[in-house]
Amino acid sequence: MSRLDDNDLLERFRKLPAPLLPLLHAFHERDGLVSEEALEALSEGLHIPRAELYGTLTFYHHLSRIPGGQAAPRVCTGPICRYKGGPEILEALRKDGATPMPCAGRCDEPVPVLFGNEVRVGSSVPELLSRPSPLPVPNPGAVEECVFAEIREPDRASLVGYERTGGYEALRRCTAGLRPSELIDLVAESGLAGRGGAGFPTARKWSAVAEATGGPKTIVANADEGEPGCFKDRVLMDHDPHALIEGMCLAAHATGASRGFIYLRYEYPETLAILEKALDEARAAGHLGDRIHGSGFSFEIHLRRGAGAYICGEETSLLNSLEGKHPFPRNRPPFPVTHGYEGTPTAVNNVETLCSVAPIVRKGVEWYQSLGLAENAGTKLISLSGDIQRPGNYEVPLGLPLQTLLADWAGGPPEGRRIQAVTMAGLSGGFLAGADLDVDLDEPGIRSKGSFLGAGGIMVFDDSRDMVQVAHGAMEFFAEESCGKCFPCRIGTRRLAERLAQSHGPRDLATWQQEARELSVVMRATSACGLGQAAPLVVESLMKYFPEELEQSLVSGWSGGNDER
Repeated sequence: MSRLDDNDLLERFRKLPAPLLPLLHAFHERDGLVSEEALEALSEGLHIPRAELYGTLTFYHHLSRIPGGQAAPRVCTGPICRYKGGPEILEALRKDGATPMPCAGRCDEPVPVLFGNEVRVGSSVPELLSRPSPLPVPNPGAVEECVFAEIREPDRASLVGYERTGGYEALRRCTAGLRPSELIDLVAESGLAGRGGAGFPTARKWSAVAEATGGPKTIVANADEGEPGCFKDRVLMDHDPHALIEGMCLAAHATGASRGFIYLRYEYPETLAILEKALDEARAAGHLGDRIHGSGFSFEIHLRRGAGAYICGEETSLLNSLEGKHPFPRNRPPFPVTHGYEGTPTAVNNVETLCSVAPIVRKGVEWYQSLGLAENAGTKLISLSGDIQRPGNYEVPLGLPLQTLLADWAGGPPEGRRIQAVTMAGLSGGFLAGADLDVDLDEPGIRSKGSFLGAGGIMVFDDSRDMVQVAHGAMEFFAEESCGKCFPCRIGTRRLAERLAQSHGPRDLATWQQEARELSVVMRATSACGLGQAAPLVVESLMKYFPEELEQSLVSGWSGGNDER
């Protein structure tokens, strides 16, 4: 960016929808930090109280307030990278001002390090000279896919490549006469539900927005993808960005929305450039903007980059972030479908959910339903990482046995090892182990084991890992990422992390477990959002599957104070 003074930057961005995030990034990239002078200019230009603006700025991980902070290395030390060289790389780069960051969404290609807006990957410092390369998207089971069906086609990320295999045909069908109510009915019949974690029926959300009063109505693509172990949305946006754009246009047609936002996580700078190019191509071709395809339907999409905060994956925190507010979760009701972005009806959908819609419109409800196994409809993307021979993203038919994915498709654990445990829903679903690894990949099956499928991140830990330390690292992550709004989550995650490290609390197993269960009950019942409600599953599943390891840890008095996040 050319050097612009404060007033020029404000003039460029403040009249845009959701201006605070782009302005923060503009100051950050211009100066290498967000300075006191920049804060003052933003406060005056956007009419945000300085104290409120300061609280919002300091909430985000990646916005520095010290000179040179924007360019200083940030090293992933998430649940996978901590075992793949992350702490060693962090120590080697300390001389350059390196700091740790939570999972950066590249568990399939550890260890990622951010240098400004450049990502490098490798398991040691010399390897970090290489940039990440596009990884293959496997289909070892040779199953019929939905969102990955055309992703391997040449030039798929370009408009030409996308249109070559049916891209924008579904949107043309809508602008040629498929009524919004008919589109909603079609999606309802397909059984498509949210693929970002909650599993809420997509058509019910769209119908609620369509029926809500007030406007303008809004579509938001939740591309924050901050859950450790999840990296599926990055692959979709990198390889198939027009699928997301078309999906958002279809959602807008169904709901009557005239504006949309893609909220992209900070750690995906390459994806940012890919999406910017795809949006420009779509506008130039008449797939986006005023009177799309010559019809009466108009819709515009704005791309906004987050600044690093796990809680912004929660839809109401995301909306507050877009609006320039402190990204606390909102109390519900009212729900975003009636009071979302700027208080207007809003549909917030996951990237995978939106990318599923166009194939359903093109190929039909029966086709989509046939992709699942048993009573399940459709497919699910699984991000598989950790102690497994072939990590990556797999599109599985819902209902596929977990063991088929782990052993047959992904090659099983490293030679000479056995799988000790896996996490479900990234970290939020806790662990599965032992006989419970014989489960089908669908919500009913996994919930019967006390967990849930969620966004589909599965991290594998073989028998060389200390599961108490793995659980401690997970709880430290939740404690760090708790927004602090509600005390059950703010205090509970910290107390559980302390007890896992044995730095505080009882030393006998029975008393330890009783105290942990009491903390868990309170957190799950009274936390304001999914973070505090799901975090205790890590400890509950640890007690369920690994009581002997937990007791041994209590006896040894291990302290996790040096366990680098």
